[in-house]
Amino acid sequence: MSPGRAHAANLSPARGMPGDDALVLTRVFEAPPKLVFSLWSDAAHVKEWWRPAGYTTPVFTMDFRVGGAYRYCIAKDGQQGWAHGEYRVIDPPHRIVMTFRWDSGDPAHDRETLITVTFVPEGEGGTLMTFRQAPFDTDAERHSHGQGWGQVLDAFGRFLASRSST
Repeated sequence: MSPGRAHAANLSPARGMPGDDALVLTRVFEAPPKLVFSLWSDAAHVKEWWRPAGYTTPVFTMDFRVGGAYRYCIAKDGQQGWAHGEYRVIDPPHRIVMTFRWDSGDPAHDRETLITVTFVPEGEGGTLMTFRQAPFDTDAERHSHGQGWGQVLDAFGRFLASRSST
């Protein structure tokens, strides 16, 4: 198993099934849950991987505590996208629950969603990380977020691998 190896990606659950408005992505990493969790809890680390392919993260601030907030900017080709959220549950090293909302100024685009990230021991010292975000009004919105978050989780895997190899 290589660090960050994708285990499965579920972008379009069947309509009519429980949870059909949720995006669920999973990854398996060759690192223990404590380490994987810790890289989600420090702004200096998060700033290095929290972005889709081709973007930078010039700003990432966080107050990593229940009730604390995060805010960030991703940038590409002179365009910026801002988003923010609040931490609802922090259960080291098992689970993080947080809200997510874009700051585009378009109420239809900036709807709040809830993200739950779980970290479960997998095999010999690995972690199964499950990322769940909901609700989405349309399959297209869920698919778009799935593409973006899939790239963010891939960047996380590369960041984790670079830390493990040093």
